[in-house]
Amino acid sequence: MWCCSSHSVTTPDATAPLIVEALRQWRGWLEDLTQRFAQLTPPGNVPVVSTDHWYWERACTRLVTVVAERTHAESGWYRHCMQVLRWFLAYSGIDEGQAQAIVENAVGGRFGSWTAPDVPVVDAVSSRFAGGVGEIR
Repeated sequence: MWCCSSHSVTTPDATAPLIVEALRQWRGWLEDLTQRFAQLTPPGNVPVVSTDHWYWERACTRLVTVVAERTHAESGWYRHCMQVLRWFLAYSGIDEGQAQAIVENAVGGRFGSWTAPDVPVVDAVSSRFAGGVGEIR
């Protein structure tokens, strides 16, 4: 399993298979996210109205949960979580700058390394996320 350069890069013969496996895992993760994004985007990707708040909140909750699980909430996991949330918003047609602001406002220091967020924190982040989307649409 790939860890980091200092732990994973040794001889060419030992390192090459680790790189190949790491790239396969990364591709699998990106394909998984693509499927999740398609499932979580509100129907028809229509502008948000009050009834659509639920879709955005649910999407954030599910994405935060899956990233925390996949990364085991290890060091800096929340940075990748924020990246995934921005990717989801971009997938949903939201401008990169707006996506950045929504995610920063929603997450903004609420997650920490080595700790999976508890339900009330995920709920609060998801509500802020959905509210941020609702403000721009």
